[in-house]
Amino acid sequence: MKLHYAGKYDGNEESLPGKEHHPDAVSFQEAEDMKKFALIANLGSIGLMVLLAIPFLILGLRYIPENVIWMLLGGVLGGLSLFPHELLHAICYKEDVYLYQDLEHGLMFVVGTEDMSKIHFILMCLCPNIILGLIPYILFLIFPKLVGFGLFGIICIGTGFGDFINVYNAIKQMPKNAKTYLCGMHSYWYV
Repeated sequence: MKLHYAGKYDGNEESLPGKEHHPDAVSFQEAEDMKKFALIANLGSIGLMVLLAIPFLILGLRYIPENVIWMLLGGVLGGLSLFPHELLHAICYKEDVYLYQDLEHGLMFVVGTEDMSKIHFILMCLCPNIILGLIPYILFLIFPKLVGFGLFGIICIGTGFGDFINVYNAIKQMPKNAKTYLCGMHSYWYV
């Protein structure tokens, strides 16, 4: 994998890396543009974090006063996790991958145009959510005193909501033996 920092995304999809389409390529049914995707992802992120906060409050509320510093640290680190999140996506690529940021829409994302199997694509999407979100949150559920891990996990799972959309689309739309690739901000699949 070779990571290229591409800078601020200018909103022009034509400026994103693309490739010649496979002759049998089918476009994913997904948001038409980055603004619509960002809106859906940000609203979904908030909803998911609210849901995850319920067990956090039930299990961890009594531990917060004695662990307030750890909880604050978990919150700050969760807020700073966008870059490591995207790096974890990037390491799942074998070829060139480009890192963009669009912080005014609350997004940072990577784009690579290589072909991936359905399972590789799903694992690439879930990798940062498992490592940065699910594992710390499960540790909190097992050991509720770890409120910092709990808050960090909530934030990291929530900020990965756009990835969950991509996983849902891959599971719902791609046949078992299909390959997928990105062209611009859109995903395509073919058999």
